[in-house]
Amino acid sequence: MEQNPDPRRDQDGATPPSHEPTRDLGPIWQAPPPSYAAAPVPPSNDRRPRRLGLAAAVVATSVLAGAAAGVGGAAAWDEWGPEDTASTTVTPAGTAQVSDATAPTAPAPDGSVQAAAEAVLPSVVRLNVRGSEEAGSGSGSGIILSEDGTILTNQHVVEPALDGGTISIDFADGSHAVAEVLGSDPLTDTAVIQAQDVSGLTPATLGSSEGLQVGQDVVAIGSPFGLDATVTSGIVSALDRPVDVGRDAEGNATVYPAVQTDAAINPGNSGGPLIDLAGRVVGINSSIRTAGAGGPFSSGSAGSIGLGFAIPIDEVMPIVEQMIAGETPTHARLGISVSDVGASVPGTGDEVPVTDGALVRTLGEGSTAEDAGLEEGDVITRIDDVLITSADSLVATIRSYRPGDEVEVTYERDGEEQTVALVLDSDAEES
Repeated sequence: MEQNPDPRRDQDGATPPSHEPTRDLGPIWQAPPPSYAAAPVPPSNDRRPRRLGLAAAVVATSVLAGAAAGVGGAAAWDEWGPEDTASTTVTPAGTAQVSDATAPTAPAPDGSVQAAAEAVLPSVVRLNVRGSEEAGSGSGSGIILSEDGTILTNQHVVEPALDGGTISIDFADGSHAVAEVLGSDPLTDTAVIQAQDVSGLTPATLGSSEGLQVGQDVVAIGSPFGLDATVTSGIVSALDRPVDVGRDAEGNATVYPAVQTDAAINPGNSGGPLIDLAGRVVGINSSIRTAGAGGPFSSGSAGSIGLGFAIPIDEVMPIVEQMIAGETPTHARLGISVSDVGASVPGTGDEVPVTDGALVRTLGEGSTAEDAGLEEGDVITRIDDVLITSADSLVATIRSYRPGDEVEVTYERDGEEQTVALVLDSDAEES
């Protein structure tokens, strides 16, 4: 579903986004990793151009390495002599005792972060992507879906390789492989790749995002800043958060109803799993909100400030299955263009109350919305039991459905609330 052009735009044909995009929010793929990262991708002299909405957050880091710690004063040592020699071993005061006994390792408790990480780490990979000089290169993360190497990741991670680039994979056991793209979908920011000549991999266990609760413990795994197999934990901060990371070449918005988390997510985590404490994948880590550049350890975009966003696994698995089958992904649509509901500035003489919702700007001829009786100027306030607060909110909510699903649309017209049931269209004909 397209966002409608700004009605205040001039008549030269330009069509800017019809509503304000989320600021300081973007994909979190990793730029060429620093020299200390394992299996680095050779750096490119040029950054890849920022494709609207699916840009790489280019972040360079520096590491302050502490000096190796030594023993202050004399080292502890034993002088061995004949057994019958009466002697004593003097241990200098303050010197730590060293034991050669091996303490038993307790198994990770069920439902702990440790147990969840142990279960999923073998199923998480690092992706090294190299494109043309214009496309750039970098790294991200991926989730193993099958023993023979089908891997799920973000579209913005593999995008540099779509025009003749290369993708290599670093597995948890230290092995490597090359991969090809099976399919990618800019509208949901998902992609599926196939590792070549591999077998016996450990597929991740897929859970459900539908049952997630705010405050629930979750774990993020990936390769932030090229540091593979990194585990962070946090909670679900919010659900169904409309996240707009831009638009594709046709102007369609990349918006999804995200799982918000405070688990640390940074550039390079893109495409990695967000899991529950049972070790099941509930989301795909995809974007972060930042406070801007700054700090002695980074340049460019800042890292995690506790505002990370994951694509819910339930919403994208039908599209993932289409890509695995070699099909073009399809999406549900109402067949309308919308914008945020505006309000005049008080005192201008044209005052209207501030209203949540998505304002219908245009209706496609023969669309399901037109057939259901919706009109330009209607304000959509709810889809089923989901409150619609903005144009992004409507787009994200419709993206959570599939073509052919029946929904109940609540809208306001001339101050009166009305409700209509309709069957969602498909964009298959336009794919």
